[in-house]
Parts: sequence; structure tokens; C-alpha cells
Amino acid sequence: MVKNKKFRKYFKEYTVSNVSAMIKNSRLAPTICEEKLTGKLLVITGATSGIGYLTARKYASMGANLLCITRNPEKSEKLKTEIEQEFNVKCNYKLADLSNLKDVSKVTDELLLMQEPIDVLIHNAGVYLTQRELTDEGLEKVFVVHYLSSFIMNYRLIDKLKSQQNARIIMVNSEGHRFAAWGLRLDDLNWEQRTYSGLKSYGSAKLAQLLSMIEFDKRFSNSGVSINSMHPGAVKTETGQENGALYKWFKRNFLDKTLKSADLSAEALYYLGASKELDGSSGKFFNLTTEEEPTPPALDKEEAEKLWEKSIELGGL
Repeated sequence: MVKNKKFRKYFKEYTVSNVSAMIKNSRLAPTICEEKLTGKLLVITGATSGIGYLTARKYASMGANLLCITRNPEKSEKLKTEIEQEFNVKCNYKLADLSNLKDVSKVTDELLLMQEPIDVLIHNAGVYLTQRELTDEGLEKVFVVHYLSSFIMNYRLIDKLKSQQNARIIMVNSEGHRFAAWGLRLDDLNWEQRTYSGLKSYGSAKLAQLLSMIEFDKRFSNSGVSINSMHPGAVKTETGQENGALYKWFKRNFLDKTLKSADLSAEALYYLGASKELDGSSGKFFNLTTEEEPTPPALDKEEAEKLWEKSIELGGL
């Protein structure tokens, strides 16, 4: 039984055209951007594998310098060497576990101390869990990695980014936000009152990200800073490696065989970060590079305000 009080409201707002548009857009290729970002700075989380790795290479190939926020020192050093030797740009990294709020706070402090402007900030780090896990702070891990960590970083960087008068934030979101079809349960973000589901927890975190975009877009209004979210396409990544042998076998033998190359995602993320066609475009959800309307719960301004206050509380801001 659905316990969300807004079930009836959302039910009435769903339309067939919304779903058909999603299906149609999923078949489209991303728009390619040929504009250079020479000397600009990309800050990206989760850059040592999958979408993040290919996106880092794409930006570097177009002249951008990189600052990667990663967990693994060996992989980070390897990426730094590879990028700098191959593309002759700067590639630095900062180590942080984005499921740990102390690490999130520390790395954000370091970003605030930088004199160099952040031209593009991409929140890409993610995790998919089939079993509920709590962080050291006692919060549900998927929610923290996909949502709360990016919220804290965006929130604390507001003044720095606005002072630059030009910056783009891109959140790697997902059509998976549709798994939270009847909205968030702000009273049960830790999944203590419900049976945990990997798809539903993932969907809730991505829905939270879209709701936060509403509030951030308001605060960045007329500042030259934009914030958008995108679905990276049905592409092959290493997400889910934290799960058991059965899940990894299913992913390797079934899921991965139906997925496309993550190069599509990298091209889309470059377009969203570099294309002059998107100057002034903010608060939008894209399926790769095609603008799309998300689900009714993702457009709920009242819920976005409530989540904003809850996030400030959870993040100790």
C-alpha cells in the first residue's frame, strides 16, 4: 500500500506523453559539441572509471584542466599521469569518500580555498546497492553518495560560484528517478519503515537530486551560474561492484550485453558543460542532450522546499 500522502496528486499528473517522450528520447544520439574549453577547469567526482573516466578524457582532449575527486590513490595517480602525458593539460586530484560527510566537508573546504575559478562542476560519483547499508554517520549510503554529498558541495560553493559570475553545475541523474513514482518519504530516508529495494533507493536519491535542483536554480538566478541534470543513457559502467556474486553475474551476463558505450555519456556531458547553445539554460533535466520533463514528483516545489530544510539539517550546514 502506498503511504505517501501525495499519491493522488501525482497520479493525476502523470501523462502518457511524458512516458512516450522518455522512450523516444532514449533512442536519440547526443548532440556533439566542437567548442574548446582551453584553460578552463573541470571539477568532477568519480573520475577513475566508467562515465567519469571517459568524461575526464573528453574534457582534457578539448583543452580543459581537471580536478578529480576520487577515492582510490593508485587509480587517481594513474589517471593523472595518463591525462597529463596524453593531452598536455593539468590533472590534479583530491581524495574523498563521498559516503563520509567528514570527507565531503574536507574536500569542499579545499575547493573553497582555491583561487582558481571552477568553470564546470560535474557530480558523477554513484553507487548501486541491493542491500541496505548505513554510513558511519548512520545514513543510508545510496542517498548520501548520490544526493547528500552533492547537495553539501553545491550549498557551500554557492557564494564562490556566484562570485565567478560564470559556472555550470551538472548532476549525473537518471531516468531511474521514475522508480520513486510516488515521491520521497522524507520521514523515512533511511528505509527503516519500508522494505529496502535497490531500485527504489536509487530512484529516491535521484529524485532528491532533481528536487534540489529547483531550489539551487532559484538561488543561482541571474548570477551566471547554471545547474542542470542529465540521464547518461543506458550505458555500461562498473556501478554495482559492491554487491554480491549473484548480482555481478547477472549484470555481466545479461545487463551489460544490452547496454551501449559510456562514450555517449561523455559526449553529452561535454555538450552540457561547454556548448554556448546552453548559455542561460538552468534547472533543466536532459536525456543525454535532449531536454525532457521528469516525473511529477520531481517538479513538486513544495516538496523541494521541505527537502532543502531536511538536507541542511542532515548535512550539518
